[in-house]
Amino acid sequence: MWLTSSWVALALAGATPVQQAPAPETVQAQPVDPDQNQPIVSDPEFDAALPALSDDINAPLEAMPATIPPVATVPPTPADAVSPDGQTLTPVAQAEPDLVAPLPTLGSYDTTPPVELADTDDEKTVVIRYDTEVRGLDEIEATAQFNGLSALKEGDGKAANSAMIAARGREDEALAVRLMKSRGYYDGTAISTIEQPPAADKNGRIKAIVSATPGKVYTLSSVNIVAGAVTPPDLLRRELPLVVGDKIEADRVQGAEANLALKLPQQGYPFITLGQRDILLDDAKWTGDYTLPVDPGPRSSFGSYSTEGKLAFDAEHVGVLARFKQGELYDNRKVDDLRQALVATGLFSTVSVEPVRTGTPGPDGTEQVNLLVRQEAGPPRSLAGSAGYSTGQGFTLEGSFTHRNVFRPEGALIGTIIAGTQEQGASGTFRRSNAGKRDRTVTLTASANHSSYDAFDAFTGTLSGRISYDSTPIWQKKFTYAFGFELTGTNESVYDFTTQQRERRTYGIFALPGQVLFDRSDSLLNPTKGYRLKLSLSPETSVSGGVKPYARVLVEGSIYQPVTDSIVLAGRIRAGTIPGIDRDDLAPSRRYYGGGGGSVRGYGYQRLGPFDPNGDPVGGRSINEFSLEARYRFGDYGIVPFIDGGNAYEGVMPKGQNLRYGAGIGGRFYTNFGPMRVDVATPLNPREGDGKVALYISIGQAF
Repeated sequence: MWLTSSWVALALAGATPVQQAPAPETVQAQPVDPDQNQPIVSDPEFDAALPALSDDINAPLEAMPATIPPVATVPPTPADAVSPDGQTLTPVAQAEPDLVAPLPTLGSYDTTPPVELADTDDEKTVVIRYDTEVRGLDEIEATAQFNGLSALKEGDGKAANSAMIAARGREDEALAVRLMKSRGYYDGTAISTIEQPPAADKNGRIKAIVSATPGKVYTLSSVNIVAGAVTPPDLLRRELPLVVGDKIEADRVQGAEANLALKLPQQGYPFITLGQRDILLDDAKWTGDYTLPVDPGPRSSFGSYSTEGKLAFDAEHVGVLARFKQGELYDNRKVDDLRQALVATGLFSTVSVEPVRTGTPGPDGTEQVNLLVRQEAGPPRSLAGSAGYSTGQGFTLEGSFTHRNVFRPEGALIGTIIAGTQEQGASGTFRRSNAGKRDRTVTLTASANHSSYDAFDAFTGTLSGRISYDSTPIWQKKFTYAFGFELTGTNESVYDFTTQQRERRTYGIFALPGQVLFDRSDSLLNPTKGYRLKLSLSPETSVSGGVKPYARVLVEGSIYQPVTDSIVLAGRIRAGTIPGIDRDDLAPSRRYYGGGGGSVRGYGYQRLGPFDPNGDPVGGRSINEFSLEARYRFGDYGIVPFIDGGNAYEGVMPKGQNLRYGAGIGGRFYTNFGPMRVDVATPLNPREGDGKVALYISIGQAF
């Protein structure tokens, strides 16, 4: 089809409205140019321009011509061209120059989206707010997990545009499907939609809806383990807690496999390897066949030890710390215990224990496993310091230098200096940890000390030794003990009731102190539940004008009961006696006194008990005390209201009368090494001379 020149002229002039006009008597036809009826391209010319076609349909395509014939263009409209209605036509290049301008290159286009479409959560660009609704996940109890991972929820109901909301919805569709599959709903589907607010609601929020359809849950139709023989034969199946009929849930399956990997090394198989599981689903029955390949490795027993790295001690001492013997069936819980014991020595910056195959068979058919201890010894020297204050005792500053491994293995040398307002001294201690036996400590100490209190003023030199089985912050034990010897020479001021004056006396004291502690609390420095029972017994002999044997006995119990997650009630009772000697024959530093931060708060240090006529405490041969605390903790801080009571007595047995009470409140700041304690207390039934307020600052709870 083609257009004649008359149609072209009509198209260019455009259609005009038809107006009613007087009909002419005669209409003369306009002369027609015979060339206007000719086509633009004649049929013969068009056919001649077509390429020749081959009759072979399998012939290859012909090459394009090297040059393309130019396309005929319409010549520009002359500036003086007129339309049929007599109006002058404006050239296209002048009226719309952009239409005849060449197209720009693709590389010149700026593809950055406008600000309102940018994927950003900047408050300045947020133009849409929305609410999120989740449907269909409640029935499989997956809504909470979905909300924690949802892209829509993470957006906090704000988006720059609806495209962003839709994109988040698509992410949440995939999330919902993953969650359904993880719970055994493998046919589950999800779709996200956006509901616009009603048109009348100008300030309405868009609602983003994620609708999930879980479908039917898939269950296990079989559980198969592909593995070699183990001992006992049902070991693998017993430790893989999956049974036919269980939902094919990701958590259930992964937990069962983790249990298998955990329990096998506890029963002689340290080199177990789990293969890739296979679950073949049957969508007609909604079931799955589960298959797990397992390589249990050889059944093993403990062999020898070896060490490498920067050593703190040799393999022989590693054997002292181990709680198993060569030839025992391998149990990785005992290996973990050994690792903890190595850490508790404090001698390593890093340390690890791993089993190594030897290929050597043991007498019971197991393969012996060597334990390789990789050591990186840490700095052996350290400086430490502490400070405290309490009414009646003043400031106490203590500093120490420790070389933890000067006498290998674990032979430490400790030097300590005390500089306080009422106590000064220095001591040197040799300590051998894990001395021939795990957790056994041997110490030898020499000290010189000066104490100046209201009760006595003493210059004391002591040589002592101790063997103990102790707890550590890493390894707290239920039962501990200690026993040893103490040889003390002391020159002290003492009030002589016969002469009614103070005088100085020298005492030589030999003691065999011992202690047992039964500890069922959950922490050494900050217990929150459990209880403790402690008995201290020290048979002693005092030499001052004669030999006078006696014994010091002290019984103490404490209990810790949680009331809520943040409140713990704590209570303590203590009672002591010194039979076998008169009070006035006993060195003042060996008597019992009450009062102070670790006793009855509200009273000064050693201010409870009998007094001399000058109002200074002289101590007694018996004591009883109790304390009650309500420990409220919030974050790293705490508040502790408390009440204490007790007294010291001249007689050998403590009495339930004449108790002195103190009450107050304390603050706690909890650190990784224990709470910092500040207590303020006041005596409830003070005597003449007792202060109104007492302050105590130290590290650790009062009991």
